[in-house]
Amino acid sequence: MIRLTLRSLRAEALRMLLSALAVVLGVAFIAGTLILVDGMRAGAYDRAGAFDRHTDLGVYPTGSTPLPASLVDRVRAVDGVTAAAGELTGTGGVVGADGRPVLGYTMLAAIPTEDALRSYDVIAGRLPDHAGEVVLDAPTVAEEGFVLGAAVRVGGTGGAARPYTLVGTVDVAGTVRDIGGPFVGLVGSDALAVTGERGYGRIVVAARPGTSGTALADRVRAVAGTDATVKGRQQILDEAVEEAVRNVEQFRMLLMIFVGVAVVVAGFVIANTFAIVLAQRTRRTALLRLVGATRGQVFRATLLESAVIGAVASALGVLLGVGLAGGLRVLMSRLDAPVSDGLTVTASTVLSGLLLGTALTVGAALLPAWRGTRVAPVAALTDAQVQPGRGAGRLRLALGAVVLAAGVAALAGAASAGQLVLVAAGGVLAFFGIVLFGPVLVPALVRVFGWPVRQLVGATAGLAVTNAVRNPRRVAATATALVIGIGLVSAFVVGARSTKDGIERSVDAEIGTDFAVNGIGQTLPAPLAGELAAQPELGVVHEQISTVSAGVEIRAAHPALVGRTVTDVLAGDVGRLGAGQVLVHRELAQQRGWQVGAPVTVRGRTFRVAAVVADDTRAMVASDAPAGHVIEMADADFGALFPRERGVLAEVDPAAGVSAERARDAIEAVLARYPTVNLMDQGAYKKMLTGTIDMLLAFVTALLGLAVVIALVGVANTLTLSVVERTRENAVLRAVGMTRGRMRAMLAVEAVLMALVGAVLGVGLGTGVSAAAMALLARLGGDFHVVLPLGQLGLLLGVAVLAALLASVLPARRALSRPVVEALADQ
Repeated sequence: MIRLTLRSLRAEALRMLLSALAVVLGVAFIAGTLILVDGMRAGAYDRAGAFDRHTDLGVYPTGSTPLPASLVDRVRAVDGVTAAAGELTGTGGVVGADGRPVLGYTMLAAIPTEDALRSYDVIAGRLPDHAGEVVLDAPTVAEEGFVLGAAVRVGGTGGAARPYTLVGTVDVAGTVRDIGGPFVGLVGSDALAVTGERGYGRIVVAARPGTSGTALADRVRAVAGTDATVKGRQQILDEAVEEAVRNVEQFRMLLMIFVGVAVVVAGFVIANTFAIVLAQRTRRTALLRLVGATRGQVFRATLLESAVIGAVASALGVLLGVGLAGGLRVLMSRLDAPVSDGLTVTASTVLSGLLLGTALTVGAALLPAWRGTRVAPVAALTDAQVQPGRGAGRLRLALGAVVLAAGVAALAGAASAGQLVLVAAGGVLAFFGIVLFGPVLVPALVRVFGWPVRQLVGATAGLAVTNAVRNPRRVAATATALVIGIGLVSAFVVGARSTKDGIERSVDAEIGTDFAVNGIGQTLPAPLAGELAAQPELGVVHEQISTVSAGVEIRAAHPALVGRTVTDVLAGDVGRLGAGQVLVHRELAQQRGWQVGAPVTVRGRTFRVAAVVADDTRAMVASDAPAGHVIEMADADFGALFPRERGVLAEVDPAAGVSAERARDAIEAVLARYPTVNLMDQGAYKKMLTGTIDMLLAFVTALLGLAVVIALVGVANTLTLSVVERTRENAVLRAVGMTRGRMRAMLAVEAVLMALVGAVLGVGLGTGVSAAAMALLARLGGDFHVVLPLGQLGLLLGVAVLAALLASVLPARRALSRPVVEALADQ
């Protein structure tokens, strides 16, 4: 039986080629992911301790309050301390040689002035020793044409940009200081001034040689007090590695989700392939049983065959995975993502790819192999090649109907129940319902979609429809493989478009001005709003600020804007908002029993309720305040009560009679001094908010594209094996006058119908999942509803149809390659 199995493999290698291709692609995805992540992990270990190679102790705040600058001097005076310096990292901005901000998210860090603590690699010049000096990363210096000794303007939330003398360039590529944009290094006092921070994020300490680390830590701990934590060198390095590796592991988990999808799709393709091949071997299997082969031998022979195919395909998949990981590493390095210099191919990765691919193939072949053992010896006396395919059993169809109904019910009820888990459960149940009920659902849809084609093409399309539905289980399994990938892609496409639409409507409701000024990754500089308001060309300048006091969210509001953004006034007049007058949201007013004119106390100051307004869904700050517990007060009152609070967005309108162009020029003249701030109109602001969604959608679509490719391989596989099965039938059609063109058209229509049904079911499933998610978001708070991107969904269906047409080329060539007389004699 072993020799016979191996000979069968050699004889039918072409039949199993496409099945092996599905395994190759699936394993390549697995191996490529593991190799890429191993390389990132290795790079994370290298980068983790780059800036602590001279650190013996670290002092960290126990809470969110930074360490005061005075503590640095006290730690430096401890016996056994050679050097101590405050360190912080934040964001800032650099003004380029052309007077415009240098693009990219800027990393700003305080650099120690003590030689014993300096861990930066200097390319040219030196590190800053005094206030007023700065170092930049070498690429920024080269791109901007800065020269050592020249003035470079740097700014942040602490105020307008001011000139610093460029004294050196450093190499931070591939380190934790490399975040894709410029790097700015300043001495501690300058870093505090630029970032607006009130203290340091940590204090690094270098010990005197021969000093006991434990004793020194105790002495430093005594000086630091209870508001700080002291950590030793090993603990610092361990935590840095843990943080770096944690980020890599989260990325790995994300990729493995898509790997799982591709593997499931590959499993469907492999199982369907073995089911078809074993059905075509019915007569041969029966002959083996007739001459004495037991069911166990037939079963084990089939599993051996699947194991050999899986092992060979897995080995090829691992090799392809190495190339895939190399390509991804090059792509990520061009996107300035931190990756290692080379590929990290470990024995565990290779072994995992081989074992998973082989196990996947064997597992997918189990059910077809078991069914193959049920062939009776008497089947050797029948023409098994033309036996009709069996439909699904009643139990399977009944279970499928119940599961499908449960999935639809879960999706429909997710919003009212307020449970995200119901969305996921509903999608999974609906998919499995389609799988179980597929032998009835898919052939029915094939007939429906085939009807207009029959009217256009005629008898050729009728034959294609008949062939497609001849074996309900087969066509259902082929279409179902497409449902997974296209369903997930369409869910993300519809969800992304709906989310973008909701964000755009939210911007329209929340921003009532022509221009928006926002901080790049940080709050706005403290003096910015005042400088903008001082410009005569500008009429309205409102910084959106919010904070929480006594369990209530307090928002700054502008009297000229509330009438545009607040549309549902329950009592009072929003136009009365001003000094000493506030707006109260309904939920808070009802709970406190406040009416129009009632006194409201905030931080010891009494205000009067000007109006009660409907609750909205804006969340300007992350807070513990209950929904609807909001008080809005005029900007001047808010600034007097909360002078240190800053926002990330300011709304600006031109003054009366001033054109938008003049207003923009006035705003840009102010912003030239603030490189950490952007100016946008409403359209640009919407694009900024939704840009991340577009990037995420492109990333997800690219990853899920492999699953769709594997499913389309399944379409080609099914069609190819069906052509082999129908060799004599196709020869008869050619003998009675079917032209070569009509034969190609018949197979093309058959492939398109299988792919189209799978794609339509996938789009329907994905849209249903997105609709449930949007309804849930709308209930939780937000103006979200389903928006169908018909162009993108149509493109998705079009790609599936085009790929199916391409998939029919090789089967058609095979069907036409043999002479009619020879094909008629085929057994």
